[in-house]
Amino acid sequence: MSRFVAIPRGRRSVQVFVALSTIVTLMLGTAVSSSAAPAGRTPAVVPRVPTDKITELQAKIAALEKAYGGDLAKLRDARVAARKAQFKSRKLDYDLGKARRVVGQLAAAQYKSSGLDPAMIMMTGENPNHLLDGTVLAEHVSAKRAAQVERLRALAAEQRKARKEAKESIEELEDDIDKLLKRKDKVRALLRKYKPESPMVGSSGLTGRMLTVRTEIESKFGPFPMIGCLRPGDPQDHGSGRACDFMESTGGSYPDAERQAHGDQVAEYAIDNASRLGVSYVIWRQRIYDMRSPGWDSMSDRGSTTANHYDHVHISVF
Repeated sequence: MSRFVAIPRGRRSVQVFVALSTIVTLMLGTAVSSSAAPAGRTPAVVPRVPTDKITELQAKIAALEKAYGGDLAKLRDARVAARKAQFKSRKLDYDLGKARRVVGQLAAAQYKSSGLDPAMIMMTGENPNHLLDGTVLAEHVSAKRAAQVERLRALAAEQRKARKEAKESIEELEDDIDKLLKRKDKVRALLRKYKPESPMVGSSGLTGRMLTVRTEIESKFGPFPMIGCLRPGDPQDHGSGRACDFMESTGGSYPDAERQAHGDQVAEYAIDNASRLGVSYVIWRQRIYDMRSPGWDSMSDRGSTTANHYDHVHISVF
């Protein structure tokens, strides 16, 4: 049931502006979602993910990496994805506030120049969030303002999506951490079996274990277009001599079907022989198989064929 609320002319300059601003603010919960939600329902607002939540999870990751043999690539990757999602959500919050102010200013400017009907139609039914729909609002605004409102609609929809993605990224990271914590005893058994090794001077800076893996993989599956191992300055396994990249193509190109199948065999061999060789994890085709939490897990998009490990099999050892 709707009713009309008339605004006395003596106060209409201020009150019309306030009413328009209120409409612009509250319409985000209804007009934006009209195509995605059933009629008569307003979707729940997705809350913003607190910044300190990622900081808290980062501290847990650092502790796990120290206790579990270092370089938990899946967790680091998930953390980066969560930070990016949260940054996007916060930027959209800012853009949305800016767009909302522009619409309010346009409404006030038009009112001052040409005047509006002082009677503002507002719906006050069962759900107070239900206000003017796009059609009624368009009757009160200029074409320019209507375009701004459409942009506002799009921004609000994108913001809802970004907040949802940020929330899901955080939940995924928390789930990954919980899985590792539950495997504490098994992980400690792995670490007892594979005592950490120091880089060996005169052997390309690799640990003895990584040198054994590189030699065996090369002997069984070589030659490769290239094998890249030690990377001085890298804060992870390439910097400590505990990782090698077995390239299936070069120059950032995607490997052909034959080389892709070859990479599948290399990854499978490393996993099947992980216990004997001391392999800690394998990354191949934007997936990671970590022996501390067995099973292939997808990784977030890092932006290129090489960064996503489509052109090489990464093997790390304990």
